[in-house]
Amino acid sequence: MTQPQVIVVGNEKGGAGKSTLAIHIVCGLLHAGRRVAVLDLDLRQRSMSHFFSHRAAWTAANGVTLPMPFEPDLGEGKALAKADEAEQIARFEAAFAEAQDADVILIDTPGGDTALSRAAHARADQIVTPMNDSFVDFDMLGTVDPVTLDLLKPSTYSESVWEARKHRAIKDGRQAAIDWVIITNRLAVAEARNRRRLEEKMQKLAKRVGFRVGPGLRDRVIYRELFPFGLTVADLSNEVRPVAVSLAHVAARQEMRNLMQSLGLDAVALPALDAAA
Repeated sequence: MTQPQVIVVGNEKGGAGKSTLAIHIVCGLLHAGRRVAVLDLDLRQRSMSHFFSHRAAWTAANGVTLPMPFEPDLGEGKALAKADEAEQIARFEAAFAEAQDADVILIDTPGGDTALSRAAHARADQIVTPMNDSFVDFDMLGTVDPVTLDLLKPSTYSESVWEARKHRAIKDGRQAAIDWVIITNRLAVAEARNRRRLEEKMQKLAKRVGFRVGPGLRDRVIYRELFPFGLTVADLSNEVRPVAVSLAHVAARQEMRNLMQSLGLDAVALPALDAAA
């Protein structure tokens, strides 16, 4: 059997948009005709799980059919969060095994260093790490000198990814080819000099620790508007439009196509959408 591709969305900092990025990647894959399994390891928040439960409820209430992922049962999140590490890992391994019929397994991880997060990263074929467009989030990847802004060393999270790569190399008996992609998420209008400085440090660190940089999702109202319905811009069509559609939403769909392309994933076949005048 062909092994499913495993995509892990993670970093060790909250508020960077991991779950938003995760649900858009999943919906993009679904609209590309892929069978997708999802594992939400953010046991307290479960934002991705809630999104897809909203999706099932909204489509049923509106008589609409949209592609859905398969979600293996990890159990009740808050109860599992209180369990010891051995039980958490056992539940994760069982759910991961249950997902093997999928083409892609996408795992959303919590914003912190946990046993579950480490186990997920060790399984990854691709790690997707969102970061906001600032040195506040860059600190999650590397440390810079406060006076010169020279790059001093990789961060703890960068070292965690390195450990995941070593684990894969030992497990597979070869050099693990984990594709690590940093997604500059929630882009906003920023002061040009600061952005140039950030991009310079990103490129230096990329060569040092082995990641590449891709475009993410801008800070658009539409992404937040659609979340309660369990929908993304990939789902919008002339029949599915719970909010008024504008040219900005058409641009957001292209942004999503660019995201999928940067990750090397399947082209998204989006339904027709006529923007309002």
